[in-house]
Amino acid sequence: MSNKAMEYLKNDGNQAKLLRTELMLAPLLVALPVAVSFLFLYHWFENGYSVGNPAFNGELVLAFIILVSNISFDIPFVKTMLRYRKK
Repeated sequence: MSNKAMEYLKNDGNQAKLLRTELMLAPLLVALPVAVSFLFLYHWFENGYSVGNPAFNGELVLAFIILVSNISFDIPFVKTMLRYRKK
């Protein structure tokens, strides 16, 4: 990170703006990957499982990868955000 960027982050007013932006974008960062993974699961169920077509098993794998990684990274993120909001 450059010195100019570090000076921008050291300013208290700028840190408050950055945190406010992160708090506003947090629901989108959590909900969007979950929605995409459920969309993959639905598409796999409709076109792969119901019909019996194994060509859609890749969508099942993608859905689980997205869902598991999102849950594993978002739970600590949400806990930190809730702890910060209580202060």
